[in-house]
Amino acid sequence: MEELRIPGPTPCPPEILQAMARQMIDHRGSEFVKTMNRMTEKLKQVFMTKNDLLTLTGSGTGGMEAMVVNFLSPGDRVLVVSIGSFGDRFNGIAKAFGADVVSMNVEWGKAADPDAIRKALQADAKIKAVLVTHNETSTGVTNDLAAISKVVKGMEKLLVVDAISSMSSIKCPVDEWNLDVVASGSQKGWMVPPGLVFVSVSPEAWKAHASAKMPRVYWDFTQAKKYLERGQTPWTPAVSIVFAMDIALDIILKEGLDNVFARHARAAKAAREGVKSLGLTLFGDETHASNTVTAVNAPQGLEVRGLRKILREEHHVVLAGGQGKIEESIFRIGHLGWVSEADIKTVITALKAALPKAGFAAKD
Repeated sequence: MEELRIPGPTPCPPEILQAMARQMIDHRGSEFVKTMNRMTEKLKQVFMTKNDLLTLTGSGTGGMEAMVVNFLSPGDRVLVVSIGSFGDRFNGIAKAFGADVVSMNVEWGKAADPDAIRKALQADAKIKAVLVTHNETSTGVTNDLAAISKVVKGMEKLLVVDAISSMSSIKCPVDEWNLDVVASGSQKGWMVPPGLVFVSVSPEAWKAHASAKMPRVYWDFTQAKKYLERGQTPWTPAVSIVFAMDIALDIILKEGLDNVFARHARAAKAAREGVKSLGLTLFGDETHASNTVTAVNAPQGLEVRGLRKILREEHHVVLAGGQGKIEESIFRIGHLGWVSEADIKTVITALKAALPKAGFAAKD
C-alpha cells in the first residue's frame, strides 16, 4: 500500500472505507435525518462551538466561496491576509464576486503579524471583514489565529476563517477564539475522502448574512440553515461521505481532541527533525511551523519532480510538490488525519534512500 503523505486527500482507516460501502438511503428519509443530526452534534464538539454548523457538498474551495458570498456584498471592503497560495485563492474569490479587497501579502514562509493587521484596520475604517487562512499548507505555516482574533474582534470586524487543513488536527476552538465563520473540508484531518465542507456560523455572522447581496444559489446559507433544522441539506448530499464522517467523528472523539492534537504535534516534530537530520532545511518559519504539513527546501541540484517520482515508484511514498511560485523549490510532507510517528519514520527512511538518486547526498 502507498504511504500517501500529501496535505490532502489523506489516508482513510478501514472502518471509514467500509462505512462508504453501504447501500444508498433516502436523503429525505428518517434514517438520514438521524445520521445528519448525530453528525452535526459531533462536528460541533470538534469545532468547539455552540454556533450553527452547516454541512455542504463540495471541496474546501467551495467552502471558501460559500463564506465569501454569504456574508459580503459587492463593494464591501475586506482585508484579505495571505501567507501563501490558499490565502491568494481567498483573495481571488473575494475579488471575483466584487468585494473591494485590501490585500495584506505576507512573505511566503512567514506567519501574519497581528499588529500589522491592527494597523491595517486602524488605517481604514471602511473595512468590514477580515479573511484569513489558519493553516497554510502551501508553505507549512500556521497563523496565530487566537492573537489575530483578539485584534479583529476587538475592532468589531467580521472574522472569516479558512480552517480547512487545521480543524480536527490543530487546536481551533471557535467559541473561545470568537471566530465568526469557519470552514473545514472532509479530505484533510478528518480521515475521510473529499466531498463535504463544514462551516460554523456565529450569531454576528448571521446578521451580516441577512444584508449580504452577493449572488448565491447552491451555497445559500439561508437554505442550508432552513434544511439543517429538519436534519437535511437543501441539495442532494454526498451520502456515502456522510456515512464516513459519522464514523470518523466517533474515532476522533474516542481518541479525545487533546490527544489528537498531541499526536499531530508529535508527527510534525518527527517530520521536521527527520528532514533536518538528512541535511535538509525547512521552508517556513519554524516558530510557526504547521502540525499538519512540513515544507522542505529543495537544495541546489535536487530536482523535486525526480525525487517525488523515485519515492513513488521505488518506495511507494507519495509526497507533494510546491505550489505557485515555489512549485519546484520545495516539497511537502503531509501529516494530518490518520497518521503516526511510525508513518513519518517510514517517509524519512525512504527520503534518505531516494535523495542521493535525485542529486542530493543525505547525511548518514
